[in-house]
Amino acid sequence: MSVIYILLSISIIVAVVFFIAFITAVKNGQYDDSYTPSVRMLFEDELIKEQPEPSIDKKKTN
Repeated sequence: MSVIYILLSISIIVAVVFFIAFITAVKNGQYDDSYTPSVRMLFEDELIKEQPEPSIDKKKTN
């Protein structure tokens, strides 16, 4: 039974260490994306979708 307490405490310590490492990385800008905004303007035309044409049923009723 004491082994469970030891493993539980070790896993909590490891989880806290990884959480602190994650918070530190976020604060230092590790996950900031500086590449996509500079390339986005090159692909803007592909992101704009054309308006769908009216369906055949709507054309018949008008």
